[in-house]
Amino acid sequence: MSTAPSAAALAALHGIAGFLACPVCAEPLEPARSGLRCTSRHSFDRARQGYVSLLTGDAATGIGDTPDMVRARAEFLDAGYYAPVAAMLAAQAARLASNGLVVDAGAGTGYYLRKVLDRLPRAAGLALDISKPALRRAARAHRRAGAVAWDIRQPFPIRPRVASLVLNVFAPRNGGEFRRILRPDGALLVVTPTADHLAGLAGVLGLLGIDPRKDARMERSLSPHFLLERRDEHAMRFSLPGAQVAAMVAMGPSAHHLPPDEIERRVAALAEPVAVTAGFALSVYRPR
Repeated sequence: MSTAPSAAALAALHGIAGFLACPVCAEPLEPARSGLRCTSRHSFDRARQGYVSLLTGDAATGIGDTPDMVRARAEFLDAGYYAPVAAMLAAQAARLASNGLVVDAGAGTGYYLRKVLDRLPRAAGLALDISKPALRRAARAHRRAGAVAWDIRQPFPIRPRVASLVLNVFAPRNGGEFRRILRPDGALLVVTPTADHLAGLAGVLGLLGIDPRKDARMERSLSPHFLLERRDEHAMRFSLPGAQVAAMVAMGPSAHHLPPDEIERRVAALAEPVAVTAGFALSVYRPR
Protein backbone atom coordinates (compact mmCIF):
# COMPACT_ATOMS: atom_id res chain seq x y z
CA MET A 1 0.00 0.00 0.00
CA SER A 2 1.37 3.41 -0.98
CA THR A 3 2.29 5.74 1.87
CA ALA A 4 1.86 9.00 -0.06
CA PRO A 5 -1.34 10.86 0.83
CA SER A 6 -3.77 11.29 -2.05
CA ALA A 7 -5.24 14.66 -2.98
CA ALA A 8 -8.60 13.31 -1.81
CA ALA A 9 -7.18 12.38 1.61
CA LEU A 10 -5.73 15.86 2.06
CA ALA A 11 -8.95 17.51 0.92
CA ALA A 12 -10.96 15.37 3.35
CA LEU A 13 -8.66 16.30 6.24
CA HIS A 14 -8.98 19.99 5.44
CA GLY A 15 -12.73 19.56 5.07
CA ILE A 16 -13.18 18.37 8.65
CA ALA A 17 -10.71 20.83 10.22
CA GLY A 18 -13.49 23.25 11.13
CA PHE A 19 -15.10 20.65 13.38
CA LEU A 20 -11.92 20.13 15.41
CA ALA A 21 -10.53 21.90 18.49
CA CYS A 22 -6.92 22.22 19.56
CA PRO A 23 -6.16 19.62 22.24
CA VAL A 24 -3.83 22.10 23.96
CA CYS A 25 -5.93 25.27 24.20
CA ALA A 26 -9.35 24.25 22.77
CA GLU A 27 -9.21 26.96 20.08
CA PRO A 28 -10.58 26.04 16.63
CA LEU A 29 -8.22 24.28 14.25
CA GLU A 30 -7.68 25.29 10.64
CA PRO A 31 -5.79 23.80 7.69
CA ALA A 32 -2.10 24.56 7.39
CA ARG A 33 0.51 23.64 4.79
CA SER A 34 1.90 20.82 6.93
CA GLY A 35 -1.30 19.76 8.69
CA LEU A 36 -3.48 21.65 11.18
CA ARG A 37 -2.94 24.62 13.48
CA CYS A 38 -4.93 26.78 15.86
CA THR A 39 -5.13 30.54 16.32
CA SER A 40 -2.69 30.25 19.23
CA ARG A 41 -0.17 28.71 16.79
CA HIS A 42 -0.18 25.18 18.15
CA SER A 43 0.51 23.04 15.09
CA PHE A 44 0.00 19.37 14.29
CA ASP A 45 1.79 17.84 11.35
CA ARG A 46 0.14 15.58 8.85
CA ALA A 47 1.64 12.12 8.53
CA ARG A 48 2.72 11.18 5.03
CA GLN A 49 -0.17 8.70 4.90
CA GLY A 50 -2.70 11.54 5.24
CA TYR A 51 -3.85 11.48 8.87
CA VAL A 52 -3.03 13.97 11.65
CA SER A 53 -2.15 13.06 15.21
CA LEU A 54 -3.58 15.37 17.86
CA LEU A 55 -2.16 13.24 20.67
CA THR A 56 0.01 15.09 23.16
CA GLY A 57 2.00 14.18 26.28
CA ASP A 58 1.64 10.65 27.64
CA ALA A 59 -1.32 9.93 25.35
CA ALA A 60 1.02 10.11 22.35
CA THR A 61 2.66 6.85 23.43
CA GLY A 62 -0.50 4.73 22.99
CA ILE A 63 -0.32 2.18 20.17
CA GLY A 64 -3.76 0.55 19.93
CA ASP A 65 -4.13 -2.24 17.39
CA THR A 66 -0.85 -3.59 16.04
CA PRO A 67 0.11 -3.85 12.34
CA ASP A 68 -0.65 -7.60 12.44
CA MET A 69 -4.11 -6.95 13.89
CA VAL A 70 -4.85 -4.28 11.31
CA ARG A 71 -3.73 -6.49 8.41
CA ALA A 72 -5.94 -9.30 9.71
CA ARG A 73 -8.91 -6.96 10.07
CA ALA A 74 -8.50 -5.58 6.56
CA GLU A 75 -8.24 -9.10 5.14
CA PHE A 76 -11.34 -10.34 6.95
CA LEU A 77 -13.51 -7.28 6.35
CA ASP A 78 -12.50 -6.98 2.69
CA ALA A 79 -13.60 -10.60 2.22
CA GLY A 80 -17.14 -9.39 3.01
CA TYR A 81 -17.99 -11.56 6.00
CA TYR A 82 -19.15 -8.60 8.07
CA ALA A 83 -20.83 -6.82 5.15
CA PRO A 84 -24.28 -7.47 6.72
CA VAL A 85 -23.17 -5.60 9.86
CA ALA A 86 -22.01 -2.66 7.77
CA ALA A 87 -25.21 -2.69 5.69
CA MET A 88 -27.45 -2.62 8.78
CA LEU A 89 -25.38 0.17 10.30
CA ALA A 90 -25.52 2.20 7.09
CA ALA A 91 -29.28 1.68 6.78
CA GLN A 92 -29.85 3.01 10.29
CA ALA A 93 -27.53 5.95 9.59
CA ALA A 94 -29.50 6.82 6.46
CA ARG A 95 -32.74 6.68 8.45
CA LEU A 96 -31.38 9.06 11.08
CA ALA A 97 -29.41 11.65 9.08
CA SER A 98 -28.84 12.95 5.58
CA ASN A 99 -25.92 15.32 6.02
CA GLY A 100 -23.57 16.85 8.60
CA LEU A 101 -20.62 15.22 10.34
CA VAL A 102 -20.34 11.49 11.07
CA VAL A 103 -17.77 10.70 13.78
CA ASP A 104 -16.54 7.12 13.98
CA ALA A 105 -15.05 6.71 17.46
CA GLY A 106 -12.67 3.77 17.31
CA ALA A 107 -12.82 3.67 13.51
CA GLY A 108 -10.06 1.16 12.90
CA THR A 109 -9.46 0.91 9.15
CA GLY A 110 -12.51 3.07 8.37
CA TYR A 111 -14.46 0.15 6.87
CA TYR A 112 -17.77 0.93 8.61
CA LEU A 113 -17.43 4.69 8.17
CA ARG A 114 -16.94 4.16 4.44
CA LYS A 115 -20.14 2.16 4.17
CA VAL A 116 -22.10 4.80 6.09
CA LEU A 117 -20.76 7.68 3.98
CA ASP A 118 -21.68 5.78 0.82
CA ARG A 119 -25.30 6.00 2.03
CA LEU A 120 -24.98 9.68 3.05
CA PRO A 121 -23.67 11.55 -0.01
CA ARG A 122 -23.94 14.97 1.69
CA ALA A 123 -22.14 14.01 4.91
CA ALA A 124 -18.50 14.32 5.96
CA GLY A 125 -16.70 11.73 8.07
CA LEU A 126 -14.14 11.82 10.86
CA ALA A 127 -12.28 8.65 11.82
CA LEU A 128 -10.84 8.66 15.35
CA ASP A 129 -8.44 5.91 16.43
CA ILE A 130 -5.22 5.58 18.41
CA SER A 131 -3.68 2.96 16.13
CA LYS A 132 -1.41 4.49 13.51
CA PRO A 133 -1.43 1.34 11.34
CA ALA A 134 -5.23 1.54 11.30
CA LEU A 135 -5.24 5.27 10.54
CA ARG A 136 -3.01 4.75 7.52
CA ARG A 137 -5.93 2.87 6.02
CA ALA A 138 -8.69 5.05 7.50
CA ALA A 139 -7.16 8.15 5.88
CA ARG A 140 -7.88 6.51 2.51
CA ALA A 141 -11.19 4.90 3.40
CA HIS A 142 -13.41 7.53 1.78
CA ARG A 143 -12.91 10.77 -0.13
CA ARG A 144 -15.13 12.60 2.40
CA ALA A 145 -13.49 11.20 5.54
CA GLY A 146 -10.54 12.66 7.43
CA ALA A 147 -8.55 10.64 9.96
CA VAL A 148 -7.20 11.79 13.33
CA ALA A 149 -5.09 9.93 15.87
CA TRP A 150 -6.78 10.16 19.27
CA ASP A 151 -7.44 8.11 22.40
CA ILE A 152 -11.24 7.96 22.51
CA ARG A 153 -11.19 7.40 26.27
CA GLN A 154 -10.03 11.02 26.62
CA PRO A 155 -11.99 14.25 25.95
CA PHE A 156 -12.32 14.55 22.18
CA PRO A 157 -10.57 17.33 20.20
CA ILE A 158 -13.93 18.12 18.61
CA ARG A 159 -16.10 21.19 19.00
CA PRO A 160 -19.43 20.82 20.85
CA ARG A 161 -22.66 19.85 19.05
CA VAL A 162 -21.19 19.45 15.57
CA ALA A 163 -21.90 15.77 14.83
CA SER A 164 -25.10 14.45 13.27
CA LEU A 165 -24.09 10.86 14.04
CA VAL A 166 -21.55 9.11 16.22
CA LEU A 167 -20.60 5.54 15.32
CA ASN A 168 -19.07 3.18 17.87
CA VAL A 169 -18.42 -0.24 16.36
CA PHE A 170 -16.76 -2.91 18.53
CA ALA A 171 -14.84 -0.14 20.29
CA PRO A 172 -14.57 1.45 23.75
CA ARG A 173 -17.25 3.98 24.67
CA ASN A 174 -17.06 7.49 26.07
CA GLY A 175 -20.66 8.47 26.79
CA GLY A 176 -20.00 11.96 28.03
CA GLU A 177 -17.96 12.91 24.97
CA PHE A 178 -20.39 11.27 22.58
CA ARG A 179 -23.13 13.44 24.05
CA ARG A 180 -21.03 16.61 24.04
CA ILE A 181 -20.17 16.45 20.34
CA LEU A 182 -23.64 15.39 19.14
CA ARG A 183 -26.22 17.86 17.95
CA PRO A 184 -29.48 17.77 19.93
CA ASP A 185 -31.17 16.03 16.99
CA GLY A 186 -28.26 13.62 16.46
CA ALA A 187 -27.93 9.93 17.26
CA LEU A 188 -25.40 7.44 18.56
CA LEU A 189 -25.14 4.05 16.85
CA VAL A 190 -23.35 1.35 18.85
CA VAL A 191 -22.42 -2.13 17.61
CA THR A 192 -21.41 -4.66 20.28
CA PRO A 193 -20.84 -8.43 20.34
CA THR A 194 -23.57 -10.55 21.90
CA ALA A 195 -23.04 -13.46 24.28
CA ASP A 196 -22.95 -16.01 21.46
CA HIS A 197 -20.27 -14.18 19.47
CA LEU A 198 -17.58 -16.74 18.56
CA ALA A 199 -18.91 -18.89 21.39
CA GLY A 200 -18.00 -22.14 19.63
CA LEU A 201 -14.42 -21.03 19.11
CA ALA A 202 -13.66 -19.35 22.43
CA GLY A 203 -13.14 -22.51 24.43
CA VAL A 204 -11.42 -24.48 21.67
CA LEU A 205 -8.91 -21.74 20.82
CA GLY A 206 -8.55 -20.20 24.29
CA LEU A 207 -9.98 -16.83 23.25
CA LEU A 208 -11.15 -14.06 25.52
CA GLY A 209 -14.84 -14.54 26.28
CA ILE A 210 -17.60 -11.93 26.22
CA ASP A 211 -18.03 -10.40 29.66
CA PRO A 212 -21.59 -11.28 30.77
CA ARG A 213 -21.78 -7.85 32.43
CA LYS A 214 -20.89 -6.04 29.20
CA ASP A 215 -24.42 -4.86 28.41
CA ALA A 216 -24.98 -3.65 31.97
CA ARG A 217 -21.71 -1.74 31.92
CA MET A 218 -22.62 -0.14 28.60
CA GLU A 219 -25.96 1.01 29.92
CA ARG A 220 -24.35 2.50 33.02
CA SER A 221 -21.89 4.44 30.89
CA LEU A 222 -24.46 5.70 28.37
CA SER A 223 -27.72 6.10 30.30
CA PRO A 224 -26.74 9.40 32.01
CA HIS A 225 -26.35 10.94 28.56
CA PHE A 226 -28.64 8.96 26.21
CA LEU A 227 -31.99 7.24 25.88
CA LEU A 228 -32.06 3.87 24.13
CA GLU A 229 -34.34 4.14 21.09
CA ARG A 230 -33.97 0.60 19.78
CA ARG A 231 -31.75 -2.47 19.98
CA ASP A 232 -31.65 -5.22 17.36
CA GLU A 233 -29.69 -8.45 17.76
CA HIS A 234 -28.44 -10.51 14.85
CA ALA A 235 -26.48 -13.73 14.37
CA MET A 236 -24.45 -14.72 11.33
CA ARG A 237 -23.24 -18.26 10.73
CA PHE A 238 -20.26 -19.04 8.54
CA SER A 239 -18.30 -22.04 7.34
CA LEU A 240 -14.82 -20.60 7.09
CA PRO A 241 -11.47 -21.83 5.84
CA GLY A 242 -8.75 -21.89 8.46
CA ALA A 243 -7.01 -18.79 7.10
CA GLN A 244 -10.13 -16.68 7.58
CA VAL A 245 -10.70 -18.08 11.07
CA ALA A 246 -7.15 -17.06 11.93
CA ALA A 247 -7.77 -13.56 10.53
CA MET A 248 -11.03 -13.29 12.49
CA VAL A 249 -9.22 -14.13 15.72
CA ALA A 250 -6.13 -12.05 14.93
CA MET A 251 -8.15 -8.87 14.37
CA GLY A 252 -9.86 -9.01 17.77
CA PRO A 253 -8.90 -8.43 21.42
CA SER A 254 -7.51 -11.94 21.85
CA ALA A 255 -4.66 -10.93 19.54
CA HIS A 256 -3.29 -8.73 22.33
CA HIS A 257 -2.65 -11.94 24.28
CA LEU A 258 -1.89 -14.50 21.56
CA PRO A 259 0.94 -13.98 19.04
CA PRO A 260 0.09 -14.58 15.35
CA ASP A 261 2.03 -17.86 15.13
CA GLU A 262 0.17 -19.25 18.15
CA ILE A 263 -3.19 -18.28 16.64
CA GLU A 264 -2.24 -20.03 13.41
CA ARG A 265 -1.07 -23.12 15.29
CA ARG A 266 -4.34 -23.42 17.22
CA VAL A 267 -6.51 -22.82 14.17
CA ALA A 268 -4.52 -25.37 12.13
CA ALA A 269 -5.66 -28.07 14.55
CA LEU A 270 -9.32 -27.48 13.62
CA ALA A 271 -11.11 -29.46 10.92
CA GLU A 272 -12.07 -27.33 7.91
CA PRO A 273 -14.39 -25.74 7.12
CA VAL A 274 -14.86 -24.27 10.58
CA ALA A 275 -18.39 -23.46 11.75
CA VAL A 276 -18.45 -19.97 13.28
CA THR A 277 -21.27 -17.90 14.77
CA ALA A 278 -20.86 -14.13 14.92
CA GLY A 279 -23.44 -12.40 17.10
CA PHE A 280 -23.86 -8.64 17.36
CA ALA A 281 -26.31 -6.02 18.57
CA LEU A 282 -26.99 -2.67 16.89
CA SER A 283 -28.28 -0.09 19.36
CA VAL A 284 -29.59 3.39 18.55
CA TYR A 285 -29.40 6.07 21.23
CA ARG A 286 -30.77 9.60 21.31
CA PRO A 287 -29.28 12.41 23.42
CA ARG A 288 -31.07 13.22 26.66
